[in-house]
Amino acid sequence: MFALCLCLSACGLRSGSSTTETTPDLLAAVRQRHLLIVSTDANYAPQSYLRADGTWVGFDVDVAREVAKRLHVVPQFEDSNFDIVTAGSWHGQWDVNIDSMAVTTERKKALLFTAPYYFVPAGFVVRKNSVIHSIAQLTGSRIGVGSATTYLAYLLKQLPGDVEPILVPPPANVKPIPYITDQLALQDLAQGSGKRLDAVLTAIPTAIAAVKAGEPLRILPQPVFFEDDAIALDKHSENEPEPLLAAIDESLSDMLRDGTLSRLSKKYFGADLTHKH
Repeated sequence: MFALCLCLSACGLRSGSSTTETTPDLLAAVRQRHLLIVSTDANYAPQSYLRADGTWVGFDVDVAREVAKRLHVVPQFEDSNFDIVTAGSWHGQWDVNIDSMAVTTERKKALLFTAPYYFVPAGFVVRKNSVIHSIAQLTGSRIGVGSATTYLAYLLKQLPGDVEPILVPPPANVKPIPYITDQLALQDLAQGSGKRLDAVLTAIPTAIAAVKAGEPLRILPQPVFFEDDAIALDKHSENEPEPLLAAIDESLSDMLRDGTLSRLSKKYFGADLTHKH
């Protein structure tokens, strides 16, 4: 009887200990494997893009490398679909998304966000020889836009409350044409005014990069709003994401304080976008 009681007692202890076990946190998992898996975009210059030789380049890429360095781990970049990323429930495919993602109320349902690490002006782009010279002239136009983006929400008049202030109201009666990426929309626009699109709404830095690359495009004056872009983590990660979120926030704060973010912004955009202007 005494032996049976000991056995039951030991079994109870083991059973109790299993119920108090906690899920390993994501920061500990990242440090244990010495690897930070970063989802980003392979075709979103100058924020992030993949060269033919397999080298990752861009502002977000360098931000990710610097964050990983300060966490004492190595970054591994993975090309990802923006729709899938913003939906959350990544099932461990990535640890973080560093892809100039704007913070919105809808996205907060599935994702956790750091403090913004830079602020991106959004603007309209037309063909260089287009007769359109103002946003008002875009009434009734076909506008190319990345799917699941704040740009699409703006055109659908679903943005207020997420990104403020809206500097210019969306033109009336436009027809948004969603693309997997903004780059694909710009490439279609470059084929000729009116063939597929009349204009594209995208990040002004992305539009500037396309113009510098020789695309026959022109940016209309005045940004329509600014995005607060942040690093995202999966709210429903199997490993507790909050410790990694806090560690990245601390790294970003240090990068802002020591001028690293300003330096990278000037390198890729020719301007300091770490503050709204």
